[in-house]
Amino acid sequence: MSHAVLADGLRKKYKDTKALDGFDLAIPEGTVCGLLGPNGAGKTTAVRVLATLLSFDAGRAEVAGFDVVKQAAEVRYRIGLNGQEAAVDEILTGRDNLVMFGRLYHLSAKVARRRADELLEQFNLTDAAGKAPRHYSGGMRRRLDLAASLIMAPPVLFLDEPTTGLDPRNRNEVWRALRTLVDGGTTLLLTTQYLDEADQLADQIAVIDSGKVIAEGTPTQLKSEIGGDQIDVVLHNTTDMVKAAEIVERVAGQDAELDEDNRRISAPVTNRVQVLTEVVSVLASADIDVEDISIRRPTLDEVFLRLTGHKAEVAA
Repeated sequence: MSHAVLADGLRKKYKDTKALDGFDLAIPEGTVCGLLGPNGAGKTTAVRVLATLLSFDAGRAEVAGFDVVKQAAEVRYRIGLNGQEAAVDEILTGRDNLVMFGRLYHLSAKVARRRADELLEQFNLTDAAGKAPRHYSGGMRRRLDLAASLIMAPPVLFLDEPTTGLDPRNRNEVWRALRTLVDGGTTLLLTTQYLDEADQLADQIAVIDSGKVIAEGTPTQLKSEIGGDQIDVVLHNTTDMVKAAEIVERVAGQDAELDEDNRRISAPVTNRVQVLTEVVSVLASADIDVEDISIRRPTLDEVFLRLTGHKAEVAA
């Protein structure tokens, strides 16, 4: 399998702080990799190294088949980089912004205009092409910014928290645009604060902590690795929380977590049908009033907490 991004033992130190400490990553072409980690884990450093914006102390890395040190110019020609803040001009129209970026890449005026129109159509912005971005919604501005990073149709795109600050509707608009890019063969590496975003978009997830990848796999694989299924019991009130938790723990054979605010008791299970049936029976026999009971897969938030010991970052 061909890889669009390869990192092998990357190390980067800032004075006494190890920003990267043996960072490894392999992203197949035409896929999406979500890079997750707590604040200070090394996500931004890793992206900046791979984008040739930052030197490193040891290891090696390739992007689109080119060494990020020895062939940095070739790498830069084949990547797009999209940060948290939109880089578009607020006064120029959407079309003029894209034409300007095309000219900065040394496209002729004619080719720049043609490419701008192609991207406006691809990102569903044709109707707003004559308006300035200050009149766009948050999702439209982010889509225009993504379009600007794709002027040269790079095979690899680095995205740093692409939907931070957007409402759910605008986030969905950006997600649709990103799926379209991947369908066209683009490889995406994205850092995100939203674990549901990684769950929605990523073919693989790499969890980074203290400068190294501590877990990697598909969302389903990572959820399975921390214990498979989970039982959730929601009570009508908190009066019997402790007693109910003891029953769940005894039947499941695992420690239970109590969420008193939501009147919920949760525990990992191995035999989902047997545990569910027995918990329902024993709780009924104990006259404990249950509002809901279900078996589910763990969320990425729970995976993240189990793997890193930190809760996921909260987006501003």
